[in-house]
Amino acid sequence: QVQLVESGGGFVQDGGSLKLSCRTSGKIFRSNAAAWYRQRPGNQRELVAFITPAGKTDYGGAVKDRFTITSDNAKTTVWLQMNNLNPEDTAVYYCNGGGYLALDGTWYIGEHWGQGTQVTVAS
Repeated sequence: QVQLVESGGGFVQDGGSLKLSCRTSGKIFRSNAAAWYRQRPGNQRELVAFITPAGKTDYGGAVKDRFTITSDNAKTTVWLQMNNLNPEDTAVYYCNGGGYLALDGTWYIGEHWGQGTQVTVAS
């Protein structure tokens, strides 16, 4: 069974930074992409960023140039560095595993989810 465990959420002031972690004990990130999604109050879950096993990354438009997704060489941990946070970034952030990027550029969401971690940005 795939387990994804997030940590690092919290409360931060407008303009601040946080770093989220997602750790897996399995090999899911070696063969499939890892991604971060978020769900803001009253909104649907949206893609924040993903990273493929080869290291290719992509970001949602709202976070591009502010957030950075990385992984360790062992592909057991994925991080999301979030800089210049604003109140619109307030959300529950979820780690996702099992997704993949097709050759035509289509992103396919994975079926494995972490429990989520709350990020709150105060104005």
